[in-house]
Amino acid sequence: MTTTRSPVPSTSEAAGSVSRWVVGSAVGGTVAIALGAFWLSFTALADLARRAGIPAGQAWVWPLIVDGITVVATISVVALAPHGRRATWYPWTLLVAGATISVAGNATHAMVATEGDVPELLAAVIASVPPLVLLAITHLTVELTRRTTAAGPDGATHRHTSQAPTPASKPSLRRADRRAQAQAYRRDGWTNTRIAKELGVHPSTIGRWLASQ
Repeated sequence: MTTTRSPVPSTSEAAGSVSRWVVGSAVGGTVAIALGAFWLSFTALADLARRAGIPAGQAWVWPLIVDGITVVATISVVALAPHGRRATWYPWTLLVAGATISVAGNATHAMVATEGDVPELLAAVIASVPPLVLLAITHLTVELTRRTTAAGPDGATHRHTSQAPTPASKPSLRRADRRAQAQAYRRDGWTNTRIAKELGVHPSTIGRWLASQ
């Protein structure tokens, strides 16, 4: 009787994934931190909007727009990363713009609202922390979530397996074969850079192949 043994994931594959319980614990902590950072930034920006002449009943919308676009742009950057730089330049632009406006707004509010207990510059630096933490924590949460691997009923991690070509066989692969191999590697969770190195092409080529599938 022949016993079929399950393929053992390589060290690089194991390192490229994060178990669900780790992600769950991390996400729970990051959500709590994100809520605190968002609330501090929200109240500061809403007060700044009121001071700028926006009616109190509408001022709360301004921080939602500023910090909201930062969160959405961060998620978009990570989601579109496999499609190459062309697909991510616009969300990156929105991310930088939103983060800049949020940090500047919080710092400005600290300087105009301070009562002299601390120097204005120090107050501005302290007020800049919440929007920066919100940006960092959002990116961390998305990165953790996207690297989660699907676990089966037995608790084991299951991944699609494919036989990687040996270095000697790479030049003999036709374009169509390399394209299909790139798609298989993407289903395995490989990054564009890793796929490009394996197939001997530029990462932008991988991005085009995967975008047109």
